Amino acid sequence: MDFTEYLKNELISSGIVDQSLKIGDLIPNFILPNAFGQTIELQKLLVSGPVVISFFRGSWCPFCNLELAALQQALPAIKTLGASLIAISPQTTRHTISTVEKHELSYEVLSDRSNMIARQFGIVFQIPEYLRSILQEKGHVLPRYNGDESFELPIPATFVVSPDGKVIYAFVDPDYTKRLDPIEIISILRNIPMVSNS
Repeated sequence: MDFTEYLKNELISSGIVDQSLKIGDLIPNFILPNAFGQTIELQKLLVSGPVVISFFRGSWCPFCNLELAALQQALPAIKTLGASLIAISPQTTRHTISTVEKHELSYEVLSDRSNMIARQFGIVFQIPEYLRSILQEKGHVLPRYNGDESFELPIPATFVVSPDGKVIYAFVDPDYTKRLDPIEIISILRNIPMVSNS
């Protein structure tokens, strides 16, 4: 069994998916710094329309990098439907900047140090001791990326939030190689009844 299988089994047995926010749950408001040190508040984004929130593990994760690039490609369609897109990870601002620059991302990528917000979404887990050395051997030194020794990560997850702050779609899968297809995000946004701001 390889690292991916071990970790997937750990996530399944942890029951983390059952603890995460579900459709109909109210999202906690949050304020987080973006790659350039500006603060972004969820509530202010919701005033303009729905928000797509994608939690990712960090720039060291190849699956996350593929997802971030796919979201960038879907961004024009997401914006056309009146929605905002934000991606959140526990990595330091320095690594967030390099993520934005490397993938030429034009949506907000936010630093959630110590997984404070991910914890409120119920999606934080700790890498077991026996898997940490394997992760480090692969060159993924989490303390360097996240700026702490916690070895905590968010399970990759995508939430679509309506302007009233409620979850209208939640994708949380213990198999961290699976991500919500941006085509599906666009389909979900198309089916949200338009909210009048007048």
